[in-house]
Amino acid sequence: MATQMPDPKRMIIGKMAAMEPRYNGELRMLRSKFSSPGYHTQIKQADFIHSTRDTMIYALALLDTELPEYEQRAYDMIGRIVSLQDRDRSRDTFGIWSWFYEEPLERMAPPDWNWADFIGKQLVLAVKRHGHRFPAELRESVVRAIGFACDAIIKRDVGPSYTNIAIMGAFVTMIAGELLGQRAYAEYGLRRLTKLYEHTEKRQVFQEYNSPTYTQIAILELSKIMAETASAEAKRISGELLRMTWKTVAEHFHAGTKQWSGPHSRCYNTLLNDSCKAFLQIATGGKLSFFPWDNIPYDTEWYKSGIACPPEYSEWFVASEERELRQLYAGEELADTAKWATTWMRPHYSLGSFDHEILWNQKRALLAYVDNGGEPAYAHLRFLHDGYDYCSAVLKSRQRRGDVLFGIDFLANGGDTHPGLDRIDGRIEASDFRIRLELGGRLAGVRAVADGSAARIIIGQESIDVHAWFAAFREEAAEERAFEWEVNELGEDKLGVDLVVYSGERRTIDFRKMREAGFVFSLRIGGEDELPAPSLRREGDRLTVTGSGEAKETFALSLRPVEI
Repeated sequence: MATQMPDPKRMIIGKMAAMEPRYNGELRMLRSKFSSPGYHTQIKQADFIHSTRDTMIYALALLDTELPEYEQRAYDMIGRIVSLQDRDRSRDTFGIWSWFYEEPLERMAPPDWNWADFIGKQLVLAVKRHGHRFPAELRESVVRAIGFACDAIIKRDVGPSYTNIAIMGAFVTMIAGELLGQRAYAEYGLRRLTKLYEHTEKRQVFQEYNSPTYTQIAILELSKIMAETASAEAKRISGELLRMTWKTVAEHFHAGTKQWSGPHSRCYNTLLNDSCKAFLQIATGGKLSFFPWDNIPYDTEWYKSGIACPPEYSEWFVASEERELRQLYAGEELADTAKWATTWMRPHYSLGSFDHEILWNQKRALLAYVDNGGEPAYAHLRFLHDGYDYCSAVLKSRQRRGDVLFGIDFLANGGDTHPGLDRIDGRIEASDFRIRLELGGRLAGVRAVADGSAARIIIGQESIDVHAWFAAFREEAAEERAFEWEVNELGEDKLGVDLVVYSGERRTIDFRKMREAGFVFSLRIGGEDELPAPSLRREGDRLTVTGSGEAKETFALSLRPVEI
């Protein structure tokens, strides 16, 4: 068994052999299982598709093996990708690609302009590393395609708040400009990177605060700039951004559960997936270990990227200690727009929360990880509309160490499943509407008991207590009713500790006709004392909630859903 990381080229060669059955020689593309986030593509059901992005990643990896037998296949695939780019300057989609061969750009809804960045960076690396071997005609067509992608990126001109695309577009234009002698592209890329640095310097965090997915991508793309650029200034800026980013990762990593503590502004998997685990293991040189080195799931995009955690932060990944973090992640510190994130860690658990955030399914606005016999369990607050996270439910909270006082109120015209793509107009149709503290991960021995307005969860050595102090959800003519917790076994090894707001026949819920709608709770990890009741003061439609602790933490709920 290998005791250190194997040679990356050997790992790529092994991966290419394993991917052999997915190559479609007729289309000169890689076949992939169909998956979709639910937007951009109109394909709803398919077993397999041919992804332009996956195909280009595979083609570059084939060339990176430097094996002669893979060379022609890589050229064939790159030629196919170049042919699928929109090269008509009169169209809005000039310079980009569709996601799938099966769905041209004109059938997407809408097309994804990020594909100029995603495909463009692979083409740039292919030419930079292997262009001297390309047939002349292919190299010429790839250079044109790179130029078209750069033009599309510059025309779109993504701002620094879209972190990963801001970095990726800077990489494509800067490295393409250096490689092809196009000074305008290189200068644009450096300006874009500089804007990102200036945007993040004050708060020392990215817009996608503490996101396992997007932070990993940012580290990878910044590392690629460091590895590939000839610009000393770009290297300096990338180095500063990398140190900032690695500090965020290291200080949020909880050694007791080997999980990335919340809260997360963008998250797709509540528990770390294998790719993220392997990334952290490689970046820390094995200090953080998840896999035997000879069985680590290696991503070909990491090849020659130089991903490495700075030595001064690597010890934090294995330090079992109390740690408290409080970070301004949006808005101005003393203004009403200020948004804060709080994380508290002890050896057996971590607890994180945002003080003001929508409960979108990509948010982990209130999240705990708990050690359950050497494996992690989690508790994640959700608000569900017919089983899917409801974007117009808004969390307000104040956290002090292992205690969180929080409430939920509502927007009248926010998003339903997505913050911007399906905004509601005051009303929704629903057959089920509920608050859920979802329990997942290792649930062996986990117990959850509901008793009216209170519920207790036992995980390993720790307990989680939650109590409802105020619960109202009624339209003008409706009567008040009691709300109680219930425990439900869910599929996929999960439990739901639920407060049911409505369940029954499908009906219209009209938020503009709500007499009052809001909830107030306390949550505590690791305490045996009874949860202290907060002070509730109502003035018109405003409910002011004040904690009982020394700091007298306070927030306010709007009991009439507000418009934005």
